[in-house]
Amino acid sequence: MSRHGGLGRRDVMKILCVLGEHAYGDPARGDGPEYVNFLPSFRRLEHHVSFFESLSRKPYGDFSSLNRSLLQRVEETSPDVVFCVLMQYEVWIETVRIIRNSGAWVINWSTDDSWKYPMFSKLIGSEFDLFVTTYPQMVERYYQDGINSVCLSQWAANADALMSPLPASTCRYPVSFVGAAYGNRRAMIARLRHEGIEVACFGHGWPEGPVETKRMAEIFRESRISLNFSDGAHGRSDSASRQIKARIFEVPGYGGCLLTEKAPNLDRYFHIGEEVLTFEGADEMVEQVKSLLSRPERRDEIARRGFDRVRRDHTYERRLDELLRELTQRIPRRCTLPVDWATFRAAEQSHHTGLALRMIRSLLVFVASLVWGKSRGPRAARRMAFEVSWRLRGTWTYGAAGWPGRMFYRES
Repeated sequence: MSRHGGLGRRDVMKILCVLGEHAYGDPARGDGPEYVNFLPSFRRLEHHVSFFESLSRKPYGDFSSLNRSLLQRVEETSPDVVFCVLMQYEVWIETVRIIRNSGAWVINWSTDDSWKYPMFSKLIGSEFDLFVTTYPQMVERYYQDGINSVCLSQWAANADALMSPLPASTCRYPVSFVGAAYGNRRAMIARLRHEGIEVACFGHGWPEGPVETKRMAEIFRESRISLNFSDGAHGRSDSASRQIKARIFEVPGYGGCLLTEKAPNLDRYFHIGEEVLTFEGADEMVEQVKSLLSRPERRDEIARRGFDRVRRDHTYERRLDELLRELTQRIPRRCTLPVDWATFRAAEQSHHTGLALRMIRSLLVFVASLVWGKSRGPRAARRMAFEVSWRLRGTWTYGAAGWPGRMFYRES
């Protein structure tokens, strides 16, 4: 569909996805979940999809080059929708405004609002046509802060990968966990093993390492029980910071039986105890695992019901179609205009790193390296600069002039 024409509820759109091909932009961390799920789901909806790498630092020399390249892609492809999954400040606020002024709608799918909201979503949410949160409990907070672009959606499973469950008697693994080894996860797995329960672990930080998306789905299907922990990547494990993760939908959708740590609002998406099971703390986790392993018929029934629920209600095609419908109902089509390169060049001028910033960077890296070592020091220094910046300067942090982006490109 041409951007110059009208847009109906079911019209085909040109969608430019701005996100990472790999988790955290690092091939060693495996496939990026948004890349392997969002792009094919948009295509299944028959939209024309293109991709812009925003997490890897290798293709560009600095954030100025990244933002310039993104605007060039917008100019070349003339998208109806620019669909972002931003990690931090890789896409400048000025760039988002230029894209919107060119006539495209801009959506951001926000992750980790349970802990990132005050430092991220609250500061940039109003810059987007739709700002998607996966936290039902956060919607009212967005409105209280005047961010009317908020839209509630949720993680899901990829319809291309749905697989019906196997009987427990044919499963290869008694218990499995697929996910990074951070927070209290090692201790929880150790507790199960101490009880004599065999647990196969895959992901960053485990001896087996990350697995490709296809293999991950096979592991879920070949496990009698698939564990999920609801803590975020920041490592907090208190109930207020727990998250509904994509894994909660992927495990039953790919044929597994899900046993997950409790998280707020999970009962909005599943019947607890019938389609998925939950636990609170190590003792209940062990109790639930032992009970399921001893009752394979119950395990098989939960896996079947969970699969049916995901297939019916929780695929990315359904989520993304609902988002696009919401977008077109909320925001009228804007006039199509050329990319405003003059405004971008003005922003670009503020992104230079002068002597003072280079000296501050050197000092921060020196101090952080003394504490965390040479390999971790630069990233720790970037974190210190970011924490100070968003607290003192707020939204400014996410623009071209923001200090963290000017001082720390590779480490961001």
